Amino acid sequence: MNLTNSDIQKIESLIADRKKSHVYYQEKSKVYNAFIDMENQAFSVGKLGKKYKEMIAIGISIYTNCEPCMEWHIKEALSSAALKAEIIEAIGVGMEMGGGAAVVSGRFAMKVLEYYMKDHKSK
Repeated sequence: MNLTNSDIQKIESLIADRKKSHVYYQEKSKVYNAFIDMENQAFSVGKLGKKYKEMIAIGISIYTNCEPCMEWHIKEALSSAALKAEIIEAIGVGMEMGGGAAVVSGRFAMKVLEYYMKDHKSK
């Protein structure tokens, strides 16, 4: 799949928005900080490793059509040693659970996966 400049700009805009809002809310919101604490607990290694938890989150992200979630959890899955083929399977589970609408979400997830598989790994 060839990413267009528009695809890259959209993904990079999501990344920039996430980073900016994280700093903003971290300084101003106890609720946000409680959410981050919960996220850290949810994704810590337990009976399931972080990679598997990220795969679950990818499927849910597809199901809910949360593009920022897809970007974050695909990045985190790759950082947790998930293989491209494993991520594609997780995307497929989300598509199956969500039906036709989730297949459309899977298109964006595919672009994010390709973005991180290319030379944008440092984001």
